[in-house]
Amino acid sequence: MPSFRDLLNQVKASIREVDPEGAAAAGEGAVFLDVREADEYAQGAIPGALHIPRGYVELQVEGYIPDKSTPIVVYCAGGNRSAFAAKSLEELGYTDVVSMSGGFNKWKDEGRAWSTPRTLDADQRNRYQRHLLLPEVGERGQQKLLESKVLLLGAGGLGSPAALYLAAAGVGTLGIIDMDVVDSSNLQRQVLHNVDRIGERKVDSAKKTLTALNPDVNVITYDTRLGADNILDIIDGYDVIVDGTDNFPTRYLVNDASLLKKIPVVHGSIFRFEGQMTVFAPYEGPCYRCLIPEPPPAELAPSCAEAGVLGVLPGIIGSMQAMEAIKLILGLGDPLVGRLLAYDALEESFRTFKVRRDPACPACGEEAGPIVIAEYDDLCMPHVVEAPASL
Repeated sequence: MPSFRDLLNQVKASIREVDPEGAAAAGEGAVFLDVREADEYAQGAIPGALHIPRGYVELQVEGYIPDKSTPIVVYCAGGNRSAFAAKSLEELGYTDVVSMSGGFNKWKDEGRAWSTPRTLDADQRNRYQRHLLLPEVGERGQQKLLESKVLLLGAGGLGSPAALYLAAAGVGTLGIIDMDVVDSSNLQRQVLHNVDRIGERKVDSAKKTLTALNPDVNVITYDTRLGADNILDIIDGYDVIVDGTDNFPTRYLVNDASLLKKIPVVHGSIFRFEGQMTVFAPYEGPCYRCLIPEPPPAELAPSCAEAGVLGVLPGIIGSMQAMEAIKLILGLGDPLVGRLLAYDALEESFRTFKVRRDPACPACGEEAGPIVIAEYDDLCMPHVVEAPASL
């Protein structure tokens, strides 16, 4: 029976090896694959390297590197594990694989660039384990979520489920703006709050719920009215805005400010048994004014307080808003940019409508003038509540 050394020599004879200098010259499109264990990787790695421990390479690599013609430089600590990993990759059909002789130790000893990567601690690995199993998310994606910032407009019907799922997913910073207090009539749909919180400021109640759910999340509260005087300062620095407001003045205000700051908005709305949602990506797809250049007459735009809403409905739409926000953060899938999703709870049906940018849009059109942040409280006055209203 051959010894380990004999087996290693056989494997190395059947693969291609390069030294660190050759690895460094691999080219911009090459993927450096670190197959060391998590504790080794946490102590230092080649910048930008993809980390998959040797024992998981065969199970996970195709999810991370679907194109089997991608140049891959595999490395471990000294060059042995990487040789076996390179052999396995070739057997999986990868056509341009090399193992780095001498491994990370030699790379580091030669004075080449390396860094200490941000890694998840043991508790985080356990908490986000189901994310880590997804190649589309993995540790890189989870780190991206933890570093991201999402602003929720409203801690009501839509904001409640969106906030809960974003916090559970590990979005590192959640901003919540709402100037309302918890009322017993909210509890039919606003699941961030409970009976013991009646009379509390909604932002305070939301923060208690979210920090109890996930201590990783930093909740920033804005107990104020969103207006032309503060919106640019409040939204500055956020990666995504989740819009749970229910009045036209605030929607136009948010639209204009997000265009100026180039922040995508995940828009949701609900009415009785129906919901709609879309993603407004500044200058990539249509904006809110492309869809609704002018507000409808007041009698055609009743609020949920006047028309009613089935309590489960905002849970469905708000959860989908959280999904779209996460997709935007991670660059996953096909966000609802240029598409309007309509949901009918009574039919249990979904319909998607294509929507396009309006070349004549006064906000994002080709001939649009400078955007002016202004109040729009004269729109739909009979139904306007102080913004952002909680659905």
